[in-house]
Amino acid sequence: NPRLAGEEMYGYKVYSSILEISKEKPIDYVIIGVPAKIVPGVLREIGQRRVPFVTVFASGFSEVGNSELEKEVLSIAREFNIRIIGPNCLGVYNPEVGLYIGRDQSKKAGNFGAVLQSGGLAVNVAQLAVAYGVEVSKMISIGNAIDLSHHDFLHYFLHDNKTAIIGIYLENLKSKEIGRKFMDAAKLCNLNRKPVILWRAGYGETTKKAIMSHTGGLAGNNKIWEGVAKQTGCLLVKNSTELAALASAFKLVHLPSTRSIGLIGIGGGSTIEAGDTLEKYNIKIPKLTDKTIHKMGRFLNDVNTNFNNPIDLGAQGALPNIYYRTILALDKDPNISAIIFVKDPERFGNLQNTLISQMGFDKGTDLNKAFIKYIGKAKRHCTKPMICVMLKISEGFEEYKSRYRFKLRLLNRNVPVFENFDLAGMAIDKMNTYREFLQKHGRYPKNSKKAI
Repeated sequence: NPRLAGEEMYGYKVYSSILEISKEKPIDYVIIGVPAKIVPGVLREIGQRRVPFVTVFASGFSEVGNSELEKEVLSIAREFNIRIIGPNCLGVYNPEVGLYIGRDQSKKAGNFGAVLQSGGLAVNVAQLAVAYGVEVSKMISIGNAIDLSHHDFLHYFLHDNKTAIIGIYLENLKSKEIGRKFMDAAKLCNLNRKPVILWRAGYGETTKKAIMSHTGGLAGNNKIWEGVAKQTGCLLVKNSTELAALASAFKLVHLPSTRSIGLIGIGGGSTIEAGDTLEKYNIKIPKLTDKTIHKMGRFLNDVNTNFNNPIDLGAQGALPNIYYRTILALDKDPNISAIIFVKDPERFGNLQNTLISQMGFDKGTDLNKAFIKYIGKAKRHCTKPMICVMLKISEGFEEYKSRYRFKLRLLNRNVPVFENFDLAGMAIDKMNTYREFLQKHGRYPKNSKKAI
């Protein structure tokens, strides 16, 4: 910054030009945050300094009709062999090396890599992923993507042993050639058991126009992208919540072997609601074997309960050990490949001590904590994927805290937690779709009990 040259900012010396920095100090990455019209001159100086990578944070290029300036920037980059992320983006978030694109981002590195064309959504997805128990390995906001594009980073993630799950937010691809490269790279990742979750924006006419003014490109036809997903194994989602939720499912549980699930709930109404919703996602709720029903009859009474699938525990659902025993019974049933259990933590979290003692627990027992303990025990013994749907039945600060604590404790025990049946249905559907893709191409390991 020429105006502040010689001063200090945040403990670092300010230079008027990158050329003033001693060549004994190697520079491998530069973030360009000057106005768009100044970018070409700055980029030339960066080229003279032999810096290999830059992020152009500045906006004001093709997204506002200034395509010629964008072409000039790309030409200079080619001249000096510089690779560009952007322009009109935030660049790289890598918690392992302390490189961030926003405030208050997690400093813990995980196994979720992502490439997004929106800087704001990159920040949002990173934080939302953490809320679902998923930490980022690397995340890149690429904006207009005039040079490095989605496929370049897909190839990087393919060979990055710290990335196991990949998320994409895509507004447009610049050409058919780049589209083909994207498809090839995505398919390679999927075949190598690195699932690619694709959030493709621009379903409606209004959003297609917004995309043109956001990153300077045209969105594609919906049916085309459905075909792309089928060919490449990409898993289409519709929003940031679905993206984070599906990443959570892949991280925490292994792939189900079929689309048949066992469903455990409290109350006939909620289990019927669940069944109706899950059917939309081609999820089957099959009949249990007589052996399983007989086994449950040993610890469940037949008053206000239903032993058939979906299972209604009735009032006995307040007993944490009942959930535990029901989960283990379903785990042994050959007709079931995954288990969904429904819980609303505020319902039984604050029962009066007299009722708690009548249920066989010491007075003052936190039933939600007891429930978590039993679910953790079930998770250790269960051989099938377990997912919790945590319903909200009341509103208020204390209720919110109760749900938050409950969710966090389950996530810490590698149990995915979703706020509604649609998210659970979507996750199980997409995981089965991915399994079916791997099976079709001979890449599905039989009897695999490991998460991605």
